[in-house]
Amino acid sequence: MCNLSIFGQLLRVFTGLVLVFMAWHGPQTSILSFEWIKLWNLGWFGLIPLISGIAAFCPIYAVLGFGHKSGAKPKADK
Repeated sequence: MCNLSIFGQLLRVFTGLVLVFMAWHGPQTSILSFEWIKLWNLGWFGLIPLISGIAAFCPIYAVLGFGHKSGAKPKADK
């Protein structure tokens, strides 16, 4: 079951890849001071939108009962 549009999928995959890349390479760079280096570990939360985008399924959308993709509903005959 898919409840994400193509644009939503691409946005989630891109965001997830950027966050994971930051978590992977962030501590090795000297861009931030030592106190801010610990925030790079939050980039591992990028796995959530990455997996959600690849699977084209958002469990939060499913629980709330809405999504971007809507199937064609058959019309009732009169």
